[in-house]
Amino acid sequence: MDTPKLGAMPLGDTPGYTEHDRQRPIDEPPKAAESTDGVASSRSPFARDRARVLHSAALRRLAGKTQVLGPEEGDVPRTRLTHSLEVAQIGRGIAVELGADPDVVDTAGLAHDIGHPPFGHNGEQALAALATDCGGFEGNAQTLRILTRLEPKAVDSDGVGRGLNLTRACLDAATKYPWSFPREGDGKFGVYESDLDVFEWLRSGAPGERRCLEAQIMDWADDVAYSVHDLEDGLHGGRIALRALLDPEERGEVVRIASKRFRQRPPLDTGLLESSVSELLTMPALRDVLDYDGSARSQVALKRLTSELVGRFASAAVRETRLAFGREGLSRYGADLVVPEEVAAEVAVLKAMALRYVMSDSERLRLQQRQRGMLTELVRALVNAAPESLDPTARAAWCSAADDAARLRAVLDQVASFTDAQAVAWYERWVTKDTDFL
Repeated sequence: MDTPKLGAMPLGDTPGYTEHDRQRPIDEPPKAAESTDGVASSRSPFARDRARVLHSAALRRLAGKTQVLGPEEGDVPRTRLTHSLEVAQIGRGIAVELGADPDVVDTAGLAHDIGHPPFGHNGEQALAALATDCGGFEGNAQTLRILTRLEPKAVDSDGVGRGLNLTRACLDAATKYPWSFPREGDGKFGVYESDLDVFEWLRSGAPGERRCLEAQIMDWADDVAYSVHDLEDGLHGGRIALRALLDPEERGEVVRIASKRFRQRPPLDTGLLESSVSELLTMPALRDVLDYDGSARSQVALKRLTSELVGRFASAAVRETRLAFGREGLSRYGADLVVPEEVAAEVAVLKAMALRYVMSDSERLRLQQRQRGMLTELVRALVNAAPESLDPTARAAWCSAADDAARLRAVLDQVASFTDAQAVAWYERWVTKDTDFL
């Protein structure tokens, strides 16, 4: 990157973070097991948070959840888990360059997708359609629910689960959409009404709906990771051919998709997107894979392209943010991440390539329709057979629920936790014995 790296900071001593940022929903005593010869551990609260997410069952389940291709498709495609690890690594690098606490951003990167249900965004659509009577379903709101309620690590004095009991700064960094109702356009939101108490706690002191710098870094790292790595998987799997960008008609369609589906603020106009394609095509590393054929030479060239694109997009954000906010350590609400619009346009074009050539083919669309139908039938079957149909945690939530909405939420929590394979297995158990369904 163009900006010189800051010197290494002692653990727990990153400037810009207060005791308010390090506070947890439930106070915890020091860990006696981490004391050596009477000297307390030097691990920061944020490093502990990272470890808690890294060791959580919710994170491990992402290994069996669809990213773009399903876990069983192709030659070891990326899953939600590998994507999350990549987001955490990219975000951590940007945080180090800007002087934000790298463990806060790393934790947010690891955690940002743990609320995704089986079959990725496709499954999210199915559960959202079923959840209108209990406050909706949204992967980011489900992430907050897992971190603060469902993942077993801490309980309060009343025996109520408090999730991983993460610090305020890390929970805030993992909150990509800090509002409780869907916005026009993409319909995204970050918290269910039933979880507003902990949301208000973690947002204490935050200015309105503004996202902290660490959340902005995580969000950009997410965009960078899936734009670049979905392109890599598509090329490696033979679903994307970059030479298509040389064809005016295909190029125009990619630009149209990028303009329609990946809206930015300020908006990316067609002319900017067109010029971003031209700029990408000037990269020698990209031209080297125009005719990717899977050979060892092509694979090396593809890895070089992936590395150069990630560096290009991360460095641009660091450089522009430094120009806007100076060279001191930046954190929390002391700065905003600045992404040049031409770089945002390049990322949008890469995402549009994956959408056009990987996610929109007719076979995949038919598969997604079957998957949505399966989840719909599964939820209804589990509701009708509850509480016997539920696992112990969901059964306890169902039995203690005050109304039908809370009971439905208990079932949705269980189904959302499933891997793709678990969803199929539970469907076969509770709905049909047809093992050839998919």
